[in-house]
Amino acid sequence: MGEGRSFMTTVLLLRHGRTTTNATGVLAGHQPVGLDEVGRAQAVKVGERLAAAKLPLAAVVSSPLPRCRETLSLALPDVTDVIEDEGIIECRYGDWTGRPLSELAKEPLWATVQAHPSAAVFPGEGGESMAAMSARAIGAIRSWDARIAESHGPEAVWLACSHGDIIKAIAADALGMHLDLFQRLAVEPASVTVIRYTPLRSFVLRLNDTGGDLSGFQPPEKAEGEPSSDAAVGGGSGGSV
Repeated sequence: MGEGRSFMTTVLLLRHGRTTTNATGVLAGHQPVGLDEVGRAQAVKVGERLAAAKLPLAAVVSSPLPRCRETLSLALPDVTDVIEDEGIIECRYGDWTGRPLSELAKEPLWATVQAHPSAAVFPGEGGESMAAMSARAIGAIRSWDARIAESHGPEAVWLACSHGDIIKAIAADALGMHLDLFQRLAVEPASVTVIRYTPLRSFVLRLNDTGGDLSGFQPPEKAEGEPSSDAAVGGGSGGSV
């Protein structure tokens, strides 16, 4: 199997730009908050990176929350057929929603969220467990990836815009990490995390990228050979494929 010659569908996971609640240290949850001035600038900047890379996005999927839709409207203004999916919506934080993080850090549950998130269940009506959040998000992304590969071919590139904890959970799964370790990952506003799924394993090609060149994810004009799950022994020749 030729190194870097076989391709599988690639997903770019875009976190929304900074919001008014991010800036003030409040847990937004499902509140319909918008981007602040910094967040809008971040969305425009990531859009410039995507435009420069000239990636032919086979699909754009989004969390239904306004901060994700606003990010996409600024980053990809020419894309009119964004697909909303509840599977990648923000975690349902229940009674924690809208409260300052500095206040939440004093709650007994905070230590569980930090050290044992797979056991964390947020209190109050509609509160979700972090395990359920992780399972639905991973399921949604993998389902979309399979559908896009089937309809557009294994070399297709697509984008999903979501939230910090959601993307961290998806990246942790792709890395083979238990959810209890996902707090070791950082996913900043308007960052791009890139994953390629294959039948045997997933490859994390970028994590929390806030300024890199994305043109390396341009699909080949014609994929050579069958899609491979093999990793390049010795580390490969560099690049994104």
